[in-house]
Amino acid sequence: MEETRRERKKRQTRQLLVDAAFKLFAEQGYERTTIAQIASEADVSMKTFFNHFPAKEDVVFGNAGGYTEQAQKVIAQREPGESIPHLLLRLYDAILATYYTEGPTAGDPERMETYKRIATTVPAVQAKSLHVLLDMQRGIAEALVKACPDELDPITAAAAIGSLLGAAQAASLASSEQSGLSEEEQLKAVRRGLDLAMKGLNTLGDEHG
Repeated sequence: MEETRRERKKRQTRQLLVDAAFKLFAEQGYERTTIAQIASEADVSMKTFFNHFPAKEDVVFGNAGGYTEQAQKVIAQREPGESIPHLLLRLYDAILATYYTEGPTAGDPERMETYKRIATTVPAVQAKSLHVLLDMQRGIAEALVKACPDELDPITAAAAIGSLLGAAQAASLASSEQSGLSEEEQLKAVRRGLDLAMKGLNTLGDEHG
């Protein structure tokens, strides 16, 4: 579906706020940066900031809901006869592609370093990261059950998605704590985590086939 003018404007404003926030985070640190400063740097009002982000920690993750939406699109377009494991890999590939091309640090090594520093040292951001992960798990699992009711029940779907996202999150965190890794090397680390998780999911759905 083509993006509407209103949706495009909303996305552009959100990106302005993310860009402004990361600029200030890099210059003066996360704790010293205020929402008022972010809004001013983006040349928008405080009200506009809160229209897009409930709190300062939310801006660190950009459009976090976009990853779930992308995964749900992949699930809705499941190919006839496609296995559950293959579908899971496709949806996670879609999430990764969205993150590395449209995420808050996309294509910017310096911004990635800022993100890594914040994500590993600021308690509020660490808590928000867990909240984002749980929301993704819930949204994707619900879409899987809806699309594959004869193959997955809510518990199995939740466990499968939790396994994949948890493995990727753990691998991403471990790689972010290592200095000098390029974005490509971090992506490879996430893929290794996914490969390990998939070894336990390769027969998912077979008992219903």
